[in-house]
Amino acid sequence: MLFKGIGLVVTLAIAATDASSAGHLTPPAVPANLEVPAGRKAFLISGAEGTQNYICLPTATGAAWTFFGPQATLVNDKGDQIVTHFLSPNPAEAGTPRATWQHSRDTSAVWATAIANSSDPYFVAPGAIPWLLLQIVGSQYGPDAGDKLIRTAFIQRVNTAGGIAPATGCSVPADIGKKAMVPYTTDYVFYR
Repeated sequence: MLFKGIGLVVTLAIAATDASSAGHLTPPAVPANLEVPAGRKAFLISGAEGTQNYICLPTATGAAWTFFGPQATLVNDKGDQIVTHFLSPNPAEAGTPRATWQHSRDTSAVWATAIANSSDPYFVAPGAIPWLLLQIVGSQYGPDAGDKLIRTAFIQRVNTAGGIAPATGCSVPADIGKKAMVPYTTDYVFYR
């Protein structure tokens, strides 16, 4: 998940800590525009692997890949799934589709919108999707009052690899409707 030669020294030891066992977590350095507001504390840092999903849609000049959502699994330091990441309707916004994280045990969930991004080459590897700062715009308890993610206020997507839309395969009307699921890895940092 983490890159060689990117100028950051981050270990998987901090990259996959379950919220229930979190002590003091030290998030990786990020570009200034991706810093969370003062007073927020990281409570979960987890590595993730999945796909960034694109669909070929018509444009004024032909066709282009359009992002339609992620699908990823976040794991703890033992490799156990702890959170699933996907696109789903946010009940707090009358069903507006948003990036969603759902805890694998208690099924609490949060929905977020990106408020800042960075492709700063000091941080972001060539060919990788941008790093993001996301703000929570909805949350939901699990059916048995699960609350592991409820207090999340911000999420950072950092240490990305892959996930960029394909350079080919979507340029003419005959390509419209094609889908591309592009593998990516990243680390997600959850803040209260």
